[in-house]
Amino acid sequence: MTQFALVIASIYGLLGVLLGAFGAHALAARLSPEMQSIWHTAVQYQFFHVAALLAVGLLARQGTSSGALGVATVGFALGTLVFSGSLYVLALTGIRVLGAITPIGGVLMIIGWAALAWAVVRA
Repeated sequence: MTQFALVIASIYGLLGVLLGAFGAHALAARLSPEMQSIWHTAVQYQFFHVAALLAVGLLARQGTSSGALGVATVGFALGTLVFSGSLYVLALTGIRVLGAITPIGGVLMIIGWAALAWAVVRA
């Protein structure tokens, strides 16, 4: 799980830079201000959870080992994919029903943060 957390953090970081630049430059004239804001939120939360995944991976590499760190890794990785991914698609397509999926990603992120807190307290 350690390597998974660090690899996913690296991939999400790389994609965050690419998608942030794409939104700021290629999409700036194509998206409404509301959709630009949604895109920005997706990038912002993606980067917050890149940091979280790096923290989990580094804690695990340091020797903090627990099932809670695994739960945190999955929560952050899937939560980011669902939360930010649904916002990216919403911004590009305008399909509002995708906004109903976004909170599922948020709940997964919350589970990740709770699991990380539990792992740190128990360590």
